[in-house]
Amino acid sequence: MKHPTRSILSVAVACALLATSALAGSAPAEPNASTSAPAGRAGVPFPDAPEIAPIGVRLDKYLDLPDSAKGPAIDPHKGYRLEKLGRGLYMVTDNAYQSMFMVYEAGVVVVDAPPSYAAKLKQAIAEVTKLPITHIIYSHSHTDHIGGAGLLGGHPIIVAQEETRRLLRRDADPARPLPTVVFKNSYRMHLGSQHLELSYHGDGHEPGNIFIYAPEQKTLMVVDLVFPGWMPFRRFAVAHDLPAWMAQVELIATLPFDKLVAGHVARLGTRADVLTQIEFDNDVKSAAAAALKAVPFVAGINPADAGNPWALTDDYTARVAGHCVKELTPKWSSRLGAFDTFVWDQCYAMEQSLRVD
Repeated sequence: MKHPTRSILSVAVACALLATSALAGSAPAEPNASTSAPAGRAGVPFPDAPEIAPIGVRLDKYLDLPDSAKGPAIDPHKGYRLEKLGRGLYMVTDNAYQSMFMVYEAGVVVVDAPPSYAAKLKQAIAEVTKLPITHIIYSHSHTDHIGGAGLLGGHPIIVAQEETRRLLRRDADPARPLPTVVFKNSYRMHLGSQHLELSYHGDGHEPGNIFIYAPEQKTLMVVDLVFPGWMPFRRFAVAHDLPAWMAQVELIATLPFDKLVAGHVARLGTRADVLTQIEFDNDVKSAAAAALKAVPFVAGINPADAGNPWALTDDYTARVAGHCVKELTPKWSSRLGAFDTFVWDQCYAMEQSLRVD
């Protein structure tokens, strides 16, 4: 949140004072919770609530995955799947995480080592070459993508953006060895007849998250920005800067790739997947913006809570998010895999960004 336009606390307190005055009038609002419910316990549902269960409510059965979200099956004996992307370039996946490696004349460059299958990365590489791992590239600092790097052994050159090194120094995690080569904006790797282009476009997902492009193979790897066929991970993949995150997804759509390794989910991405996610992101933004205008700040709150600005804000944002979820459900619930898992998170994240970014 780089450019807050106002203090949430001051707005909430001001609204609380207005609410106190309104609730003290001749027509008090009806409480949204049963007056017999103990304090802090769930009351009756919000009026006109969406059918998709809110955060914290356990589902008996999640929505079925559409075929567009599915990828080729994983061999249960291997625990991973290997997919060739072009000359010497391969994706490794367990259909939840994705990494990549490139074989050149003297060795292998590994891009990310998710701990969920890092112990099997050498086995996957051995299916196509006996050459050693000479380089590791970190897409960014998060453990779920590079926390298996320490299992690869040897003394590879580790390449990352300078912000990734800063974060890893802070974390001091032996499972994520510090980069030995860092760059600021761009870095070209020429290894034999192969090459990779690394570039940094700012803090969208997190500081240091880079684009990795293999021009000959027309393959782009960008992690935690696009989720081909799926609902993005919660709160737009916990984006540090949601407007910048959305701008980077739009940037991806302009680049000359045929195959996208997105770091997550069950299959490779395509340009059509990127355009679909842009459409979804924009729909969330429109739905949240409309809800912020249509939903009153105070409605149905228990008069006893009128002096609690956090209670008023919690109640308001829940109603805004519910309005947003209800608007998105008809179009997207059967179009994106796992729509019901994180759609509430996306609406909460978007309404917060629209209010303060």
